[in-house]
Amino acid sequence: MKPNFKSAGIVLLLLFASNLFAQIQNPRNVEYVFKTDTTKSIVDLSEIILVLPRRTFPIIDTPAFVNKEIGLKSFIKTEPVIVVEIDGKAKAYSMNMFSSHELSNDVLAGVPILPSYCPLCNSAVVYDRRLNVNGEEKVLTFEVSGMLRHSGMVIFDTETESWWQQSMGKAIVGELVGKQLKVIPSLILSVEEFFTNYPNGQILSKETGHVKSMERYGKNVYRKYDSIGNLPYARYFKVDEIDMRLPAMERLIDIRDGEFSKIYPFSILKEKGVINDTFRTKNITIFFQDGARSHLDVYDLEDGREIGTATVFNSKLGHRLLSFKKDGGRFYDLETKSEWTISGKCIAGSLKGKQLEIETHSNHFAFSWLKFHPDTEIYQD
Repeated sequence: MKPNFKSAGIVLLLLFASNLFAQIQNPRNVEYVFKTDTTKSIVDLSEIILVLPRRTFPIIDTPAFVNKEIGLKSFIKTEPVIVVEIDGKAKAYSMNMFSSHELSNDVLAGVPILPSYCPLCNSAVVYDRRLNVNGEEKVLTFEVSGMLRHSGMVIFDTETESWWQQSMGKAIVGELVGKQLKVIPSLILSVEEFFTNYPNGQILSKETGHVKSMERYGKNVYRKYDSIGNLPYARYFKVDEIDMRLPAMERLIDIRDGEFSKIYPFSILKEKGVINDTFRTKNITIFFQDGARSHLDVYDLEDGREIGTATVFNSKLGHRLLSFKKDGGRFYDLETKSEWTISGKCIAGSLKGKQLEIETHSNHFAFSWLKFHPDTEIYQD
């Protein structure tokens, strides 16, 4: 009898698919439509949960922007935005809007960028979409997969359909497994702070063309999610695995030096106003001021509770190492008594016009960061 290789191949394919579904959690029986090579993985596939169908979150691939005049009328002045500046050009992306879209494939000053945000873990990071693959530079395009790992968003590139952990910018499954996206320095500011510090900046327009999403702009569907004392959604994160060193929903910022990292809780930043610190090879200064309100608190953003703004800078200005203090709600360096803004720009004194270099950092909830980085150093007052 002549062997039927075609039938055998189909059987093997079905067995492989069955094995895949046996590993990936899919409690809602969401249709799986990926062509990802899941034999290439650096994580346990059973940690990944398929929550929503692919393209549930509409991606903004041709973003439109508005200027200061329109932006201040369109947005609540205290709502937080992700701010990125390259070669003197600045853009802002509403974190509330990104709760409906989560990322955008954009270009700023000729650089293909990926501003991204996961509301479940409060991870806000901007990446460079350029990647060296086998000696060739490729520009990747990303979408939201509908999958989570430890309550952290998993995204994928449309070129290879490799899966990436959004908070780390690292490919965890697929052809590009192990590849790392470069982080582009960014800040989280309120809308008002953005336009005060970047008067020629532009903010992502609410006219995205995605009607259902547009109806939710200015509203929060994650009501009271970020309350201190609250816990992440148990269906996406094992509550008994929460690291108890910090409250689960403590906001924090991280800095990294190679494979090492250090985190700074907002509760300490708010109390101190300014932190001057060293971490391995880095000298950093963190500014904190009130002004921004939570977009993950109550339904109407305007009524969200105060959370404040934290920004991180390299303390060196040229060859000079500066240290800073906060006095009367304003930031000053101790060496020249010059005054600085929350965005690291000097506005008065002998250093007027100088700009501190933004230290690469990102924002997260404690439960998420500590799960992915259990060996991280925690700043102690």
